Amino acid sequence: MPVRPTRPDAVQRLLSGADPELHLGLLAGQDSVGVALVPNRLNRHTFWCGQSGSGKTYALGVLLERILLTTRLPVLVFDPNSDFVRLHEQAAGADPRQAEALHDREVVILRPDDAQSPLRVRFTDLTSRAKAAALHLDPVVDRAEYNALLRLFAGDFQTVDAGQIVPHLRSLGDPDAEALAQRIENLGVIEWTTTWAFGATPATDVIARRPAATVLDLGGYERHEEQLTVALAVLDDLWARRAERRPLLIVVDEAHNLCPPDPETPLGVAVRDRLIQIAAEGRKYGLWLLLSTQRPSKVHAGIVSQCDNLTLMRMNSREDLEQLASVFGFVPRGLLAQAARFRQGEALLAGGFVPMPSVVRMRRRVTAQGGTDVPVPMP
Repeated sequence: MPVRPTRPDAVQRLLSGADPELHLGLLAGQDSVGVALVPNRLNRHTFWCGQSGSGKTYALGVLLERILLTTRLPVLVFDPNSDFVRLHEQAAGADPRQAEALHDREVVILRPDDAQSPLRVRFTDLTSRAKAAALHLDPVVDRAEYNALLRLFAGDFQTVDAGQIVPHLRSLGDPDAEALAQRIENLGVIEWTTTWAFGATPATDVIARRPAATVLDLGGYERHEEQLTVALAVLDDLWARRAERRPLLIVVDEAHNLCPPDPETPLGVAVRDRLIQIAAEGRKYGLWLLLSTQRPSKVHAGIVSQCDNLTLMRMNSREDLEQLASVFGFVPRGLLAQAARFRQGEALLAGGFVPMPSVVRMRRRVTAQGGTDVPVPMP
């Protein structure tokens, strides 16, 4: 049968929708056609990827802005590189009307070194598995110390001050409790003064009241173990509250830091396993993931396979493109192959959150981007 090009006005009706505030950008090759977000299909997990320099982080900021402007879906961002810590600030040259609308939304930035809005968690609030992971305790190999830890929090001992734990253990006169106290001291866990609440409001309480957006500046920690501990505390708390069925978009930037295929530490394994569980079962409870990374192979396959939405920016690796093609079978291979030729800021959007698979040039940001490239020194 004969084939003819689709008229631009028909393409516009299909892709643009009725509200220009929903547009993520313009259709590549069609400067007058905006590609609209379908917000009620954000209740699916999303995979967001692109190699370094593709504009992946900037584009993710565009999506977060559109969500804040056009929906009431709360957003939680795990931000390991401090790229979204200025999500509450207006970018230079931004549309003042949109900037004002974003200013009216509550955006909370929690940072380890911020006296007013610290990013802290309570050791006593951690699950038994999380406490044990932070202390490198195995329930079989270290059964005596593990049991001492369980007994410590099974009784009346409750404290918001992690600094009280070692003195209390030593006061018990029990050899297993003494061994646990020595372990805690040797690992220096209590010395993570920017991790533990010590009376401050924990991040879990802030997230529980559901601001429009909450950004966790994990990049402010010196140790990766501190990042993992805070992430685990937050994810465990969200899972414990899952029966409340309160919608939340959980954005994990540089997701390979929290859910690699093979974590090297007990904390890493615990964080990855919780994300796998949320990916597999969280959707029905309103816990929806958006995972951003440079390469699909750097994220656990069991999580990527649960994603129904895809954003792909420039990707030169043929191996990575083949992996994406095998996971996201609903995306035409011809469109995936174009990713090697994308310019900075161009992206393939596919899945339920856009009307149809489309290559888009992302619109400008309204808010400021936290991280920037380091310039090359010049004479």
